[in-house]
Amino acid sequence: MEMTRRTALADASDVELTIPLETVCFIIMKAREYYAKDVVTEPDPGSNPSDDRGAAVLEDHKNDATEQELRSIIDNLSIDEQIDLVALMWLARNDEAAREWKTVRREAAEAHNEHTEDYFLGTPLAPDYLADALSMLDYSCVDYEAERL
Repeated sequence: MEMTRRTALADASDVELTIPLETVCFIIMKAREYYAKDVVTEPDPGSNPSDDRGAAVLEDHKNDATEQELRSIIDNLSIDEQIDLVALMWLARNDEAAREWKTVRREAAEAHNEHTEDYFLGTPLAPDYLADALSMLDYSCVDYEAERL
């Protein structure tokens, strides 16, 4: 599998991520699954899941496996990787230019704490921010997504 970095722009050419691109792409895909969940329509249906054709997996239940997986992935990132993750979100959210990466990353480092996964999961647009920031920095998850879809 090859993760791609498109032809570098002048502003983005000196940006090297601490967090592996494949990890960011995986987080984006998992976060999109997580945020696609719907409200629970019947909290304790008492029926056989096979009769429901698996619809419950699309509902936002307590102890959601996708949420637990995202929390685990983010919690297991190094501090520098967590800082990159937050900085990527901020870069796109604040519509910063790629040339502002060092400033945004420094601010994310100053704000870092042990609640990165809570912050990420509390930001519904996080997967879009990450994808937009990667694009701004001339990275792409296209190959990663194509292999998994």
